[in-house]
Amino acid sequence: MSRGVILVSHTKEIPEGLQRLIGEVAKNVPITTAGGLEDGGIGTSMERITQAIEDNPAEELLAFYDLGSAKMNLEMAIEMTTKKVTLFDTAMVESAYTACALLAADAAEEEIEKQLAELKVK
Repeated sequence: MSRGVILVSHTKEIPEGLQRLIGEVAKNVPITTAGGLEDGGIGTSMERITQAIEDNPAEELLAFYDLGSAKMNLEMAIEMTTKKVTLFDTAMVESAYTACALLAADAAEEEIEKQLAELKVK
């Protein structure tokens, strides 16, 4: 089963910049982003998140977000997809980077979860 990543943020630039950074270590990991509102404003959009989930070619996704309302919209979007999406309450930049490096190395799901547990936001 193919695995990928979705990055959700209140701005368009944060997930796009993170995607670019991750591309240096995990070129073959499919990453889609959902940042900002349709009008370019600050915020998150469930519609954009749903689209990013569906646009990702992977069947299994690891999801990372920046702030609380992004999580809420991500949770609603997850309920509307048939893909397996695992949501991580972790430091977005560090955990997405780590997860992608591990996905590129074909690490097991348990190993990824173990390493990301140390980055949990409390």
